[in-house]
Amino acid sequence: MFELKVVTNFAAAHQLKMVAKKCENLHGHNWKVEVCVAGETLNDAGVLVDFGEIKKHLSKVIAILDHKFLNELEFFHDGNPSSENIAMYIAKTLRAAINDDSIKVTRVTTWESEDSCATYIVE
Repeated sequence: MFELKVVTNFAAAHQLKMVAKKCENLHGHNWKVEVCVAGETLNDAGVLVDFGEIKKHLSKVIAILDHKFLNELEFFHDGNPSSENIAMYIAKTLRAAINDDSIKVTRVTTWESEDSCATYIVE
């Protein structure tokens, strides 16, 4: 099994309901995002997939989130735009964008600060 990791970031605001008073206020973060993809075999060039391909798809997903009020996005209407749910959103949206069944999104980690992150592990 081979695994690749791509790192990017975005800035956005959110409000979390029923968490803690401080987090229920409108606030923002500069999120760092780590995306891992995996597959069993390498292509003829000896790589799992070109990093540029993953970055291209990921940048489209991040553009949906960047400089937005996340609570207003359709995906988060039924739940909090928490770091956990943001990681899940990125994983699911990126998976749908990758048109290769041999490449799987395995995990997405969203860092909302230097010392706090959440990881969504795709099963």
